[in-house]
Amino acid sequence: MEYVYAAMLLHKAGKEISEKNLTEVLTAAGVNADPVRLKALVASLAEVDIDEAIKTSPALIAATPAPTAPAPAPEEKPAKEEKKKEEEEKEKEEAALEGLGALFG
Repeated sequence: MEYVYAAMLLHKAGKEISEKNLTEVLTAAGVNADPVRLKALVASLAEVDIDEAIKTSPALIAATPAPTAPAPAPEEKPAKEEKKKEEEEKEKEEAALEGLGALFG
């Protein structure tokens, strides 16, 4: 994860995401950078529009508050249905995060 964080930090700072820059960031953070992982990450990000990936991230979309509109009256649902629905949503979110993690190596 620290490799992805380093890449995001470089992106936010407007710096080129290169093996050299990633190594410098990771070294400054006390992480021993693996050259193979660095090459894989740089190659994976070469064709990715990071700003667009951040905007369309399922985790961020789920965390974005919905527009404020009057809420309908709450319906009473059995506790089992609510728990099942929450578990399904959690599984979907975890699957989406795993897919995003695979993108960054």
